Amino acid sequence: MRLSDITNYLESIAPLNYQEDYDNSGLIVGDPNMDITAALVALDCVEKIVDEAISTGCNLIITHHPIVFKGLKKLNGKNYVERVILKAIKNNVALYAIHTNLDAVHTGVNAKICDKLGLSGIKVLSPKSGLLKKLVTFCPQAQAEQLRSALFYAGAGNIGNYSEVSFNGDGFGTFKADENAAPFVGEKGMRHHEPEIRIEVIYPIQTERKILVALFENHPYEEVAYDLFNLENKHQQVGSGMVGWLEYDMDAYDFLHMVKDKMQAKVVRYTSVLPKRIKKVAVCGGSGSFLLKEAIAAGADAFITADFKYHEFFDAEEKLIIADIGHFETEQFTSNLLVEIIQKKFTNFAIRLTEQNTNPINYLF
Repeated sequence: MRLSDITNYLESIAPLNYQEDYDNSGLIVGDPNMDITAALVALDCVEKIVDEAISTGCNLIITHHPIVFKGLKKLNGKNYVERVILKAIKNNVALYAIHTNLDAVHTGVNAKICDKLGLSGIKVLSPKSGLLKKLVTFCPQAQAEQLRSALFYAGAGNIGNYSEVSFNGDGFGTFKADENAAPFVGEKGMRHHEPEIRIEVIYPIQTERKILVALFENHPYEEVAYDLFNLENKHQQVGSGMVGWLEYDMDAYDFLHMVKDKMQAKVVRYTSVLPKRIKKVAVCGGSGSFLLKEAIAAGADAFITADFKYHEFFDAEEKLIIADIGHFETEQFTSNLLVEIIQKKFTNFAIRLTEQNTNPINYLF
């Protein structure tokens, strides 16, 4: 199997344009055309992970965290990042990261946390804007259904749980073809009035090329009239964090113990326990303090995340319970998620879950 077959599939699940500006998701080391024999999945790409890949015959490592966040000016092995890159290149091992783009999708890291905690009715906590565009085009009535179907097949018209969504309005267009034209309808040199359908569809920006190809290949006119609009609408299935509901409301201490158990956390750092039961819960894998205001605004009774600083705990202001369970602990099941995603598509592909614990933090009890 080619490396690009795997990476293209992963990017169809979590497109690279969904990642944060500071991130470095995608193919870090490797030729997209190289043959992949087996893949190793881990949370972090450190030296012992590369050693494990080599010893198990895996020539692709897929991790959540990118090994390279900042630009490399030299490769001389002076730190673990450079040593990992050098060892991967020397042993022809490809490195691929799927980080904040996997955090952002509604079936990604935060959905996995929600599943572990038994939350239902889950929604993205802070949806992103700037990810959607609208196509407006005008088509003769007789060919409108074929064009709509082609646009839907190319990825347009999906909104939440609905597909094949479009708006259509009747009107007429006018044009006059010159002597060099090949008009689909009308006569050269004569103004023509044609009954047309105005078709409007929304699409995610990363599918624009496919949408336009479908438009040009299925529209009958020699010159296709169309408009593209950038939308500020929030993409309700893409963004940061998630919020959902427990099956039953819980005593706060029982809830915290449940979180510690389900998430296999060594320690839970939490704010004051409030005199109310826990029912609505917000979560964010990794560093989630930037979402505290959104969690409060959503009416969450508790917010499960990591990497809160001392003074940031005061910001809860007794409106909810912050439960910081650790960065590794919130994301440790991401590796299992990636294995599930890949096996669903490539059922006969050799993929291994690492046997290494890459958490750099130890706890003294």
